[in-house]
Order: sequence, then structure tokens, then C-alpha cells
Amino acid sequence: MTSPDPSLVDLASRALGGSVVAANDEFFAHRENLVTVAPPRFDPDEFGLKGKVYDGWETRRRRSPGHDWAIVRLGVPGVLDHVVVDTAFFTGNYPPEIAVEAAAVAGHPSPDELAAARWHEIVPRSACAGDTANTYPVHDPHRFTHLRLIMHPDGGIARFRARGRALPDPRFMAGTVDLVAAENGGRVTGCSDAFYSSPGNLLLPGSARHMGEGWENARRRGGGNDWVEFALGAAGVPRYAEIDTTWFVGNAPGRVSVATRDERAGGGWTTLLDRERVQPDTRHRFSLPGAGAATHLRLDVFPDGGLSRLRLPGELDDAALAAAADAWARTDPDA
Repeated sequence: MTSPDPSLVDLASRALGGSVVAANDEFFAHRENLVTVAPPRFDPDEFGLKGKVYDGWETRRRRSPGHDWAIVRLGVPGVLDHVVVDTAFFTGNYPPEIAVEAAAVAGHPSPDELAAARWHEIVPRSACAGDTANTYPVHDPHRFTHLRLIMHPDGGIARFRARGRALPDPRFMAGTVDLVAAENGGRVTGCSDAFYSSPGNLLLPGSARHMGEGWENARRRGGGNDWVEFALGAAGVPRYAEIDTTWFVGNAPGRVSVATRDERAGGGWTTLLDRERVQPDTRHRFSLPGAGAATHLRLDVFPDGGLSRLRLPGELDDAALAAAADAWARTDPDA
């Protein structure tokens, strides 16, 4: 499922480190399926010892008052734009209503500690349709670390997406960090083409496990070249760029360029790498001596082709560190 706004990240995704840490019931289908990256699948002939096998989270039929719930830990703290409750393939067994609550809990809390946390309603009890990607806007401007997905009264949900913008803890932004990483707040702001897969994959943690976990555009048949632009998680001075074509063997770009700009200074793009040659299925590192502070990055591939990952290690400047600390303090829901 692709968000219409490329700058929004699925903060609950397992690819970003999200996890389902607890659920009151998962009799028919495991809670962990909620944050699986791949779209849900359905085999009409697949049955197990407990009945029909579903690619999602499914509870038993409730015979007493109450509701079912699952707690999702976001991969990184963030401010939410909307959530998606996808009931794909759940037609006679979906919840008729849902609600979502959120909490901001420091550290690495256990399920028991989360149960005692202060929870905030971000999606009130709302109607939910079966076999549908139900979208619910979130208007709360605070950052959260955990979400509680509630089904009234029971049923099954295939996937749960929490789309928003990462807001990293400023304590972990000191020293050399990846300025463009999604977990540090980096995000896509524009792209020429994302026919096969999203450029947002370039900013995910770890290494891609296959070609589908990178960015791949369509084969270019006209002039020009493909490109993607990013807002850095925070302003900083880049030290080197890592451009990884791993898994792209017959469809890597021939050359790449990297440019940055500092929006705070109102300047234009400064080219740091100018049509550097790259190899297929290779992790490249390019030193960037003398690079200035930047808030945005542009990556051009010539003429087209796919990449697995993009890294931009560097250091935040003093103003960016202060801004990160201020944003963290202002978005605390329990302050």
C-alpha cells in the first residue's frame, strides 16, 4: 500500500523496527502480521488446526462484554498524519468498529509497564469496513512511541499502518549520524519515477534483502534522467555518501550525481558528486571533503536504474541540535 504523500513514513513498519509487543488474544492469526511490510495474501484452500489461515491478526469470537486490542511499538518516535486499518480478505470476520490510542513511553517498556502508561485517544471509536484499507486521520500534534489498536468487539485485521514523520530523540543525534536516514527523520520530498518501488526504501535501516526493498524506476525511453530529492532529518555537514546498488545487477544506473542545499540560507543546489561512475551490485562510498551544511539532498541517476540504499553520514550543526531538542520538548504529550 503506497501513501499518496511520499514524505510520510510508515512508523509502525517492521522494516523501520516496528513490532507488535502484546495483544489480549490472537487465537486464529498472529498479531505480528499487522506490521509485515508485504501486502496481505490469501489462499482460499489453506486451513490449519484452528480453522482458516489468514495473513493478519484475528481473535476468537467474543462471548462476553469488552473489546480486543494489540499494542504496536513504533520503529521510531514520530508525529502521525493518519493510520490505515487494512481488513483485506476479512469479509465475514472483520471488526465493525475500531479505535486507536497512543502513548509516549521512554526507554524499552514491558507490556505490563505499557498497560500502566498514559494513553491518548487519537482515533475515536469509528466504523470499519471489511476487505478495505480503512484510513483514519490523526490530528494530534504530539510525538508517540506506542499505539494501541482496538477492535470492537473482536475480529480480524490484515495490516496496520501508522503514517507520519519520524521525530528522533536529540540525545541520539550527537556525533556522526546518518543525516538522511528515515529513523533520523529523513524523508522523500520529490521523485521523477517510482514505477517498481518507492525511493523511501533507500532510507530504511539495514541492508536490502532483495531488489524489491530498494528504489527502482521504469526503463527510460526518452531524454533526461531519473532523480529523487530528500529533506534531511536535521541540518548538518555531510562527510561522505554511500550509494548501494546491491541486488541491482542488470538494472543499476551507469552514473550518479549528488547535490545538497541549505534551505536556511536560501541557497541553490551545490553539486558534491558529478556523474560519478557506479558498478552493479556494489556498495560505493564517496568522500565529500569541504561539503557545507545542508538541509536537503538530491540524487540523480543516469539515465535510470535502481539502488538499494543511500546513506549520508555527517554531524548536525549547533543550530540543528538546538532545533531538534526544541521540537522534542514541544511535542511531548505528557509535558
